[in-house]
Amino acid sequence: MREIIFDTETTGLDPKGGDRLVEIGCIEMVNRVETGRTFHAYFNPQRSMPAAAEAVHELSESFLADKPLFAARAAELLEFIADSPLVAHNAGFDFGFLNAELAICGLPPVDRSRMIDTVALARVRHPGAKLSLDALCSRYGIDRSHRTKHGALLDSELLCQVYVELTGGRQIGLELAAEVGEEMIATITQVSRDRPARAPRPHGASEAELAAHAKFLESVKSPLWLT
Repeated sequence: MREIIFDTETTGLDPKGGDRLVEIGCIEMVNRVETGRTFHAYFNPQRSMPAAAEAVHELSESFLADKPLFAARAAELLEFIADSPLVAHNAGFDFGFLNAELAICGLPPVDRSRMIDTVALARVRHPGAKLSLDALCSRYGIDRSHRTKHGALLDSELLCQVYVELTGGRQIGLELAAEVGEEMIATITQVSRDRPARAPRPHGASEAELAAHAKFLESVKSPLWLT
Protein backbone atom coordinates (compact mmCIF):
# COMPACT_ATOMS: atom_id res chain seq x y z
CA MET A 1 0.00 0.00 0.00
CA ARG A 2 1.33 3.41 -0.98
CA GLU A 3 1.11 6.26 1.56
CA ILE A 4 2.52 9.79 1.66
CA ILE A 5 3.89 11.14 4.94
CA PHE A 6 4.04 14.92 4.85
CA ASP A 7 4.56 18.06 6.89
CA THR A 8 4.24 21.79 6.27
CA GLU A 9 5.75 25.01 7.57
CA THR A 10 3.70 28.21 7.49
CA THR A 11 3.67 31.90 8.37
CA GLY A 12 1.26 31.27 11.23
CA LEU A 13 -1.65 29.22 12.47
CA ASP A 14 -4.69 30.33 10.45
CA PRO A 15 -4.96 30.20 6.65
CA LYS A 16 -8.34 31.95 6.91
CA GLY A 17 -6.57 34.88 8.56
CA GLY A 18 -4.07 35.29 5.73
CA ASP A 19 -1.33 32.90 6.83
CA ARG A 20 0.38 31.02 3.99
CA LEU A 21 2.25 27.81 3.34
CA VAL A 22 6.02 28.31 2.96
CA GLU A 23 7.39 24.75 2.90
CA ILE A 24 6.14 21.23 2.28
CA GLY A 25 7.96 17.93 2.56
CA CYS A 26 6.51 14.61 1.38
CA ILE A 27 7.93 11.09 1.65
CA GLU A 28 6.61 8.05 -0.17
CA MET A 29 6.14 4.82 1.78
CA VAL A 30 5.01 1.49 0.37
CA ASN A 31 3.96 -1.17 2.88
CA ARG A 32 5.33 1.09 5.65
CA VAL A 33 8.80 1.18 4.03
CA GLU A 34 10.35 4.37 2.65
CA THR A 35 11.02 4.07 -1.07
CA GLY A 36 13.46 6.99 -1.32
CA ARG A 37 11.04 9.12 -3.38
CA THR A 38 10.34 12.55 -1.92
CA PHE A 39 8.84 15.89 -2.83
CA HIS A 40 10.18 19.02 -1.13
CA ALA A 41 9.63 22.68 -1.90
CA TYR A 42 9.81 26.18 -0.42
CA PHE A 43 7.29 28.82 -1.47
CA ASN A 44 7.20 32.60 -1.56
CA PRO A 45 4.18 33.46 0.64
CA GLN A 46 3.81 36.96 -0.81
CA ARG A 47 3.56 38.41 2.66
CA SER A 48 5.73 39.17 5.68
CA MET A 49 7.09 36.50 7.99
CA PRO A 50 6.09 37.00 11.65
CA ALA A 51 9.01 36.76 14.08
CA ALA A 52 7.26 34.04 16.09
CA ALA A 53 6.92 31.81 13.02
CA GLU A 54 10.47 32.45 11.87
CA ALA A 55 11.74 31.45 15.31
CA VAL A 56 10.16 28.04 14.80
CA HIS A 57 11.46 27.19 11.31
CA GLU A 58 14.07 29.92 10.55
CA LEU A 59 12.59 30.62 7.11
CA SER A 60 13.05 34.35 6.65
CA GLU A 61 11.43 36.70 4.14
CA SER A 62 14.78 37.16 2.39
CA PHE A 63 15.29 33.40 2.07
CA LEU A 64 11.80 32.91 0.61
CA ALA A 65 11.88 35.98 -1.64
CA ASP A 66 13.24 34.13 -4.70
CA LYS A 67 11.28 30.92 -4.16
CA PRO A 68 8.41 30.00 -6.51
CA LEU A 69 4.77 30.61 -5.70
CA PHE A 70 2.77 27.58 -4.61
CA ALA A 71 0.87 27.68 -7.91
CA ALA A 72 4.09 27.11 -9.85
CA ARG A 73 4.60 23.68 -8.30
CA ALA A 74 1.04 22.69 -7.45
CA ALA A 75 0.70 20.31 -10.41
CA GLU A 76 3.98 18.58 -9.53
CA LEU A 77 2.88 18.19 -5.92
CA LEU A 78 -0.51 16.78 -6.87
CA GLU A 79 1.13 14.33 -9.26
CA PHE A 80 3.43 13.13 -6.48
CA ILE A 81 0.72 12.59 -3.86
CA ALA A 82 -1.68 11.15 -6.49
CA ASP A 83 -4.61 9.44 -4.76
CA SER A 84 -2.62 7.98 -1.85
CA PRO A 85 -3.57 8.35 1.82
CA LEU A 86 -1.81 11.34 3.41
CA VAL A 87 -0.26 10.96 6.85
CA ALA A 88 0.55 13.99 8.99
CA HIS A 89 0.99 14.88 12.65
CA ASN A 90 -2.02 16.97 13.67
CA ALA A 91 -3.15 16.43 10.10
CA GLY A 92 -6.07 18.86 10.22
CA PHE A 93 -3.59 21.75 10.41
CA ASP A 94 -1.58 20.60 7.39
CA PHE A 95 -4.68 19.75 5.36
CA GLY A 96 -6.12 23.17 6.14
CA PHE A 97 -3.11 24.98 4.70
CA LEU A 98 -2.70 22.63 1.74
CA ASN A 99 -6.33 23.04 0.72
CA ALA A 100 -6.21 26.80 1.26
CA GLU A 101 -3.31 27.05 -1.18
CA LEU A 102 -5.09 24.83 -3.69
CA ALA A 103 -8.15 27.08 -3.42
CA ILE A 104 -6.04 30.15 -4.19
CA CYS A 105 -4.91 28.34 -7.36
CA GLY A 106 -8.49 27.52 -8.28
CA LEU A 107 -7.86 23.80 -7.74
CA PRO A 108 -10.14 21.36 -5.88
CA PRO A 109 -9.22 20.44 -2.29
CA VAL A 110 -7.68 17.17 -1.20
CA ASP A 111 -10.48 15.06 0.26
CA ARG A 112 -10.12 14.75 4.02
CA SER A 113 -11.17 11.11 3.79
CA ARG A 114 -7.56 10.51 2.74
CA MET A 115 -6.25 12.04 5.98
CA ILE A 116 -4.45 9.91 8.58
CA ASP A 117 -3.64 11.84 11.74
CA THR A 118 -0.80 10.40 13.82
CA VAL A 119 -1.88 12.51 16.81
CA ALA A 120 -5.22 10.66 16.78
CA LEU A 121 -3.40 7.32 16.44
CA ALA A 122 -1.08 8.19 19.33
CA ARG A 123 -3.99 9.31 21.52
CA VAL A 124 -5.56 5.87 21.18
CA ARG A 125 -2.26 4.03 21.61
CA HIS A 126 -0.97 6.14 24.53
CA PRO A 127 -3.93 7.79 26.31
CA GLY A 128 -2.91 10.59 28.64
CA ALA A 129 0.67 10.72 27.34
CA LYS A 130 2.39 13.63 25.59
CA LEU A 131 1.66 13.46 21.88
CA SER A 132 4.12 15.90 20.32
CA LEU A 133 6.47 14.59 17.64
CA ASP A 134 9.40 15.09 20.01
CA ALA A 135 7.63 13.16 22.78
CA LEU A 136 6.80 10.25 20.48
CA CYS A 137 10.37 10.12 19.16
CA SER A 138 11.57 9.87 22.77
CA ARG A 139 9.04 7.15 23.55
CA TYR A 140 10.14 5.03 20.60
CA GLY A 141 13.88 5.72 20.84
CA ILE A 142 14.02 7.62 17.54
CA ASP A 143 17.10 9.84 17.21
CA ARG A 144 16.10 13.47 16.73
CA SER A 145 19.39 15.06 17.82
CA HIS A 146 19.74 16.69 14.39
CA ARG A 147 16.36 18.43 14.75
CA THR A 148 17.30 21.82 16.14
CA LYS A 149 14.52 23.61 14.22
CA HIS A 150 11.32 22.54 12.52
CA GLY A 151 11.68 21.58 8.86
CA ALA A 152 9.02 19.98 6.69
CA LEU A 153 11.15 17.24 5.15
CA LEU A 154 13.10 16.52 8.35
CA ASP A 155 9.90 16.29 10.39
CA SER A 156 8.40 14.00 7.74
CA GLU A 157 11.41 11.71 8.03
CA LEU A 158 10.92 11.48 11.80
CA LEU A 159 7.20 11.00 11.36
CA CYS A 160 7.80 8.04 9.04
CA GLN A 161 9.53 6.25 11.89
CA VAL A 162 6.88 7.26 14.42
CA TYR A 163 4.10 6.13 12.08
CA VAL A 164 5.68 2.71 11.67
CA GLU A 165 5.81 2.32 15.46
CA LEU A 166 2.23 3.53 15.92
CA THR A 167 0.99 1.00 13.38
CA GLY A 168 2.71 -2.08 14.74
CA GLY A 169 6.43 -1.49 14.69
CA ARG A 170 8.91 -3.00 12.25
CA GLN A 171 6.93 -6.23 11.74
CA ILE A 172 6.33 -6.48 8.00
CA GLY A 173 2.93 -7.68 6.86
CA LEU A 174 2.64 -11.47 6.71
CA GLU A 175 2.12 -11.55 2.96
CA LEU A 176 5.17 -9.39 2.29
CA ALA A 177 7.21 -11.34 4.85
CA ALA A 178 6.35 -14.57 3.06
CA GLU A 179 7.50 -13.13 -0.27
CA VAL A 180 10.74 -11.86 1.27
CA GLY A 181 11.24 -15.22 2.99
CA GLU A 182 10.82 -17.22 -0.22
CA GLU A 183 13.24 -14.95 -2.06
CA MET A 184 15.78 -15.20 0.75
CA ILE A 185 15.55 -19.02 0.87
CA ALA A 186 16.07 -19.19 -2.90
CA THR A 187 19.11 -16.93 -2.66
CA ILE A 188 20.65 -18.90 0.22
CA THR A 189 20.03 -22.20 -1.62
CA GLN A 190 21.73 -20.92 -4.79
CA VAL A 191 24.71 -19.58 -2.81
CA SER A 192 25.05 -22.93 -1.05
CA ARG A 193 25.09 -24.76 -4.38
CA ASP A 194 27.71 -22.45 -5.88
CA ARG A 195 30.03 -22.46 -2.86
CA PRO A 196 33.02 -24.83 -3.19
CA ALA A 197 33.32 -27.60 -0.59
CA ARG A 198 35.83 -27.00 2.20
CA ALA A 199 37.59 -29.49 4.46
CA PRO A 200 36.30 -29.47 8.06
CA ARG A 201 38.25 -27.16 10.32
CA PRO A 202 39.81 -28.78 13.45
CA HIS A 203 38.16 -27.67 16.68
CA GLY A 204 40.05 -29.73 19.25
CA ALA A 205 42.52 -28.04 21.61
CA SER A 206 46.21 -28.47 20.84
CA GLU A 207 48.67 -30.08 23.28
CA ALA A 208 50.05 -26.64 24.15
CA GLU A 209 46.58 -25.28 24.85
CA LEU A 210 45.73 -28.26 27.08
CA ALA A 211 48.96 -27.80 29.01
CA ALA A 212 48.30 -24.06 29.48
CA HIS A 213 44.79 -24.83 30.74
CA ALA A 214 46.05 -27.41 33.26
CA LYS A 215 48.65 -24.95 34.53
CA PHE A 216 45.97 -22.30 34.99
CA LEU A 217 43.78 -24.69 36.98
CA GLU A 218 46.69 -25.47 39.30
CA SER A 219 47.03 -21.77 40.09
CA VAL A 220 43.40 -21.41 41.25
CA LYS A 221 43.20 -21.37 45.04
CA SER A 222 40.30 -23.24 46.70
CA PRO A 223 38.42 -23.96 43.46
CA LEU A 224 34.68 -24.44 43.85
CA TRP A 225 34.73 -27.70 41.92
CA LEU A 226 36.77 -29.30 44.73
CA THR A 227 34.50 -28.21 47.63
